[in-house]
Amino acid sequence: MNISIFGLGYVGCVSMGCLAKMGHNIIGVDKSEVKVEQTNLGKATIIEDGIDDLIKDGYADNKISATLNSYEAIIKTDLSIIAVGTPSDLNGHLNMNYIYEAAEEIGIAIKDKKDYHEIVIRSTILPGTCEKVEAIIENNSGKKKNENFSVIANPEFLREGTAIKDYFNPPLILVGSNNRKYALKIISLYEDIKSELIVEDRKTIEIMKYVNNTFHALKISFANEVGNICKSLDIDSRKVMELLVKDKQLNISSYYLKPGFAYGGSCLPKDLKGFQSLAHENNIKVPIIASINKTNTIQTERALQLICSLKKKKVLMIGLSFKSNTDDLRNSPYVELAERLIGKGYDISIYDENVYISNIQGTNKVYIDEHVPHLSKLLIDSIDDYINDTDIIIVSHNINKCNKILSKHQNKIIIDLVGLDDEVIKMHSNYYGINW
Repeated sequence: MNISIFGLGYVGCVSMGCLAKMGHNIIGVDKSEVKVEQTNLGKATIIEDGIDDLIKDGYADNKISATLNSYEAIIKTDLSIIAVGTPSDLNGHLNMNYIYEAAEEIGIAIKDKKDYHEIVIRSTILPGTCEKVEAIIENNSGKKKNENFSVIANPEFLREGTAIKDYFNPPLILVGSNNRKYALKIISLYEDIKSELIVEDRKTIEIMKYVNNTFHALKISFANEVGNICKSLDIDSRKVMELLVKDKQLNISSYYLKPGFAYGGSCLPKDLKGFQSLAHENNIKVPIIASINKTNTIQTERALQLICSLKKKKVLMIGLSFKSNTDDLRNSPYVELAERLIGKGYDISIYDENVYISNIQGTNKVYIDEHVPHLSKLLIDSIDDYINDTDIIIVSHNINKCNKILSKHQNKIIIDLVGLDDEVIKMHSNYYGINW
């Protein structure tokens, strides 16, 4: 395939070398005369292990060239990759000017093209950027998106020092397109790379670079905070973290990485406070660990604000224990939510198939007597007897009968705190997800 690459910096140069090695013809486009001259001498524009040989070989095979003339490059190619820089200011705001300049140049050029042109953005961008780029290209070309051209998000996850290895062995290949048929050219570039390729809507893919790198930064900082606490106690933190990552079932897995409501129960809140106290007693500053419960509190407030904004007072909660398939009410965020709603004058009924007043005893009873002493008046045995007189249904547990019940009562407001798997219910106009 004939490909033009806008930007001959880190991502552009690596992409040029790797794509040429795969047999494609590449024309690099850059505003820097130095970078264009270097490329046209068969030299890499960056320092990276193995890149010099890739560029040298691609140039020798007549598969790599560069130009200052973007019009010429676009006319001669079928696909344009935008890999220009998007530097951030001191406040973290991205400078998108280079992206928009490239889009304008592409629009002007494809005005004179008859063939369909695919534009792929590999730069780090904000959600919604592809849509803005489409508009710029339409305004400058007079052509229609998805008829004469398409704009695709395809973020890179290249690490400096291992970029070439990462290019050919990515953990995932993410393609953002509102229709797979608009992304056929970029998909074909990955045919020989053995990695899972996922096509999703553009905004989802556009935000993934931020989410990935923020998570990596969080992991490093969390490990450092743990390390600092361990050192103060004369514990080898490397051994601690080695044991942490050996658990692939819970620790290194998707189990807890699911957006939803606040955490609760007897273990997480207690052990978190204990770890925070350990750090405090040893004069160790742990801002990340210290902020975890603050985020949890914000999630409860978020649900409360959503419910209050709906101006309805009759509420049915499905689930009260801190998670489904247990009767443990200690530190349940749903008990706190019910308590807060009662305090605001809400008329609440609660159904939990695992919680029975006659069985509440021990620490469970102490907790409920303190927080919701009149629980016996709120718990119901059957949803069917109360649902018709309800305005809002709060789904706290994803129980088996939930989808069937909700599908029968589409006139009710549904607040989903767990992530129901029924797509029909999610399309309901009165459906609200806590953060989806």
